[in-house]
Amino acid sequence: MGCFVSTPQDTGGNRRRPGNIGEVSVFVPGLRIPKPVDFSLALGDQLSKTLVERLSALRTRIVVMAGQEAPTITRTRRKTATQHGGSTLADLLQALEDYLPVLLGLVKDGSTLQHKVQFIWVNQEDDAEETAMFSAWYEILSVLHLMATLSLSQANLLLLPRTSLDGYSPKVSEESRRSSVDIFLKAAGYLDCAVRNVLPQLPAEQRRNLPVDLAEGVLRALCLQALGQAVDIQLGLAIDSTKATLAVKRRLACEMVKYWQQAQDNIMNLPLSNGWGEKHRLFVKWKYIEAKASAYYYHGLILDEGNTEKSHGMAVAALQAADEYLKESKKACEAFNAAIPLSRNPPLWGTMKYLAEKIPKDTSSKVRINRDLYSYEKIMETAPTLPDFALALKPDEYQLPHVDASWDDETYRQGTA
Repeated sequence: MGCFVSTPQDTGGNRRRPGNIGEVSVFVPGLRIPKPVDFSLALGDQLSKTLVERLSALRTRIVVMAGQEAPTITRTRRKTATQHGGSTLADLLQALEDYLPVLLGLVKDGSTLQHKVQFIWVNQEDDAEETAMFSAWYEILSVLHLMATLSLSQANLLLLPRTSLDGYSPKVSEESRRSSVDIFLKAAGYLDCAVRNVLPQLPAEQRRNLPVDLAEGVLRALCLQALGQAVDIQLGLAIDSTKATLAVKRRLACEMVKYWQQAQDNIMNLPLSNGWGEKHRLFVKWKYIEAKASAYYYHGLILDEGNTEKSHGMAVAALQAADEYLKESKKACEAFNAAIPLSRNPPLWGTMKYLAEKIPKDTSSKVRINRDLYSYEKIMETAPTLPDFALALKPDEYQLPHVDASWDDETYRQGTA
């Protein structure tokens, strides 16, 4: 019961690691691909032929569609249908949502059927590339992870700047930005459900033997990353709004720092030594530093509104910290893009386009003015502490669906088998 096997073998087929994933606005973890399963061999004498065939059909559809998506999941152009009705991100998401209620029948009321089928997935974040477990909860966890991955990929596509019809520099529409926030919250909801409701169902031994991209720390980091990027979009919308005050912008920026700090805390001690895992760590580090640049900038502007030498000195220190973090974030960004698989930045837009111009300019100006007014000793050498705000943004409250009604007629057949 709960047996598993992880092998670093070449699985053939569509198992190809991309060397370059193109433009990245949102980090999308390495795709996990399901391998075929013979339900009839494992469950043929336990369940009706109709239900076994339904499970097989639903999962085979996912295997085929995920195989088609695998070579292109990280490409930056929008997915288009082929002459054979090729899969899209939305189609694959729908296939997973159709499968989940039927799959959940295997764990209904603690049924021992959950241990009858060996589920196999191939992943790109672990040296043991193929992980197989006799556990329906492992399959459910893998499905939720894939749903979150596809959602993050959708958000990435929405947040890649498009050349505008008016000939100006590429930009992301307000509609796309607002839509991405909803998608980030949905992805966070899948991951939060995985951590809260699925991982606890796995015995300790199985949890220890999960591939690293299903480790609790990675799932939590991805969830927090989604929330952090959603707040980043909200900050960009606030910057564009004439009604948003400095206080609102500072609060959003400070909340963003906390999300990224928590994401980093969850991922920093995991064995992500190379490949996708190391790239994920570098993305979180980059965005954490970038968030601190934003937060110190707005904190500095508010402190500068004070009328005392102390507040002005603290303002200069905060702005200087923002400028240093901005420079550091550029180096962190370069390190992320240079990590395998290679990537590149899309044209600068949104929050960082604005701040990349404003931070150096305002810092230089405020430093010059305040140093003329006060002695150098009055300017703090270290940045003031950022305000601590409660985190407002939460994951969508995603719940596992009810078991499909097709299982109602199976109760008498499975019993305690």
